[in-house]
Amino acid sequence: MSHSHPGYADDKAAVLKRLARIEGQVRGINRMVEADTYCIDVLTQISATTKALEAVALKLLDEHLAHCVADAAAKGGPEADQKIKEASDAIARLVRS
Repeated sequence: MSHSHPGYADDKAAVLKRLARIEGQVRGINRMVEADTYCIDVLTQISATTKALEAVALKLLDEHLAHCVADAAAKGGPEADQKIKEASDAIARLVRS
């Protein structure tokens, strides 16, 4: 992701804000485990946190595809092949997880 793209700063701020909330969720899970909270409560919170992380990952992947990969593909050459392979590998990891 490059700072030269319109809207990137706003998107980056939103992603960072979401990651801070996810970090709070993880701290909450940690406290629940330390307090021996009912297992279902912990699992529910883990599920919500996992979904939030997946949403952030998809947002970052979308930005990468829209900017980095598209720009490299438009220029062609070895960099395009590398960026397309990186994106393909990232998508494969998301699908497997």
